[in-house]
Amino acid sequence: MRSRPAKPSNRRRTLLSALLAPVLVVTALTVAAQASVPPPAAGWTTVWSDDFDGANGTLPSSANWIIDTGHGYPGGPGNWGTGEIQNYTNSTNNLRLDGTGNLRITPLRDGAGNWTSARIETQRSNFRPPAGGVVAMESRLQMPNVTGNAALGYWPAFWALGSPYRGNYWNWPGIGEFDIMENVNGINSVWGVLHCGVNPGGPCNETSGLANSRACPGSSCQSGFHTYRFEWDTSISPNQFRWYVDGQQFHSISQAQLPADTWNSMTSHSGYFLLLNLAIGGAFPDALNGPTPRPETVPGHPMVVDYVSVSTRGGSGDPTTPPTTPPTTPPINPPGGSAYSTIQAESYSQQGGVSVETTTDSGGGQNVRQIGNGDWALYPNVDFGSSAARQFVARVASGAGGGVSGLVEVRLDSRSNAPIGSFAIGNTGGWQSWRSVPANIGAVTGVHNVYLTFTSGQPADFVNVNWFTFGH
Repeated sequence: MRSRPAKPSNRRRTLLSALLAPVLVVTALTVAAQASVPPPAAGWTTVWSDDFDGANGTLPSSANWIIDTGHGYPGGPGNWGTGEIQNYTNSTNNLRLDGTGNLRITPLRDGAGNWTSARIETQRSNFRPPAGGVVAMESRLQMPNVTGNAALGYWPAFWALGSPYRGNYWNWPGIGEFDIMENVNGINSVWGVLHCGVNPGGPCNETSGLANSRACPGSSCQSGFHTYRFEWDTSISPNQFRWYVDGQQFHSISQAQLPADTWNSMTSHSGYFLLLNLAIGGAFPDALNGPTPRPETVPGHPMVVDYVSVSTRGGSGDPTTPPTTPPTTPPINPPGGSAYSTIQAESYSQQGGVSVETTTDSGGGQNVRQIGNGDWALYPNVDFGSSAARQFVARVASGAGGGVSGLVEVRLDSRSNAPIGSFAIGNTGGWQSWRSVPANIGAVTGVHNVYLTFTSGQPADFVNVNWFTFGH
């Protein structure tokens, strides 16, 4: 993803033979953004999209995106695990809509030589194919229009990470990573990469991954917009991953190429979240022309994103529906009840730092309000039975400010025990703007005291909770 422990290279340290593509200096005109996300091809259904319409100088929709900040996730590897040097911010100097249907991520350097840039990830983390179907993750974008020595250290990417990474940050690459588009140093090439298995080595040759690359069709990658697409196909046997640029396939990996446990680890969880970022420096750009960036690297060249979309074809069921759907008007679950009924957040027996308020969510009642870093609540004697629970769903809302986010965590029997699962949450559009967010958990049976704990790298409150439940 960009966050890998130990080795500094994860995604973009791809096969060095592929890294020898020539540098091309171009000055072609940028193609204008499309008016909206194009309709899907026949047989496909768009399940999520963002066309980045909005006023010039505003941030992207907080209902769709989480803005990552700093030099790593709280508790995760430094420099996002890849050695990149920039500080990610939520400043509109680095991240903004341009008023003409584009998102611009712009790296900047101050007088002291410090770089800033931006990285965003989708609120949703359950993008996967319907059973027996196909999912496609796509973006039309222009890489930073800079080449040669002025581009040394530029590292734009559009990619996807397995949902269990949220809240763990040390389970890469087993949870899977699809690099749909990545590029370094202004080279006229797009790299498509799969990261999986173990690090270092393993079936995906980590930290390099299984990669291929090609030049962009027609105009260079830097001088024009191109469409980058990844497909995960479960309609064929063996299943297959495929990478495209402007409709031309340039990379594929079959289920038959990998051990069964490796494939299962990255495909059996609830799905993936998408990311867009523009890093500066790190293992991949350094592998070609290190160290980067250099004094001659020129700041201010943005990655310009026209749209991002997710679509599906064939199969059965909605691949983005949480694995457990609680009742519309959930019954209050007293302490000692079933893990599989809905547990009202205000039914805690002990708490630290939380309070309650009347909710406007469906079913009425109360919610636990404006929770921040270090807060917690205890729900004793929750019975998971003899058939292991593997899913957690919470009903949450957030009116947190831009760049403020945190983790909702589940711990068993002690607040000092490691979380068995978690998910990240940022602004959902308001403190009473509710959504159900799923997460995977480690297999749980028997009766346990359940703690909800809350962790954030910022002191501000970041979430309300109405109820939660578990599923198989």
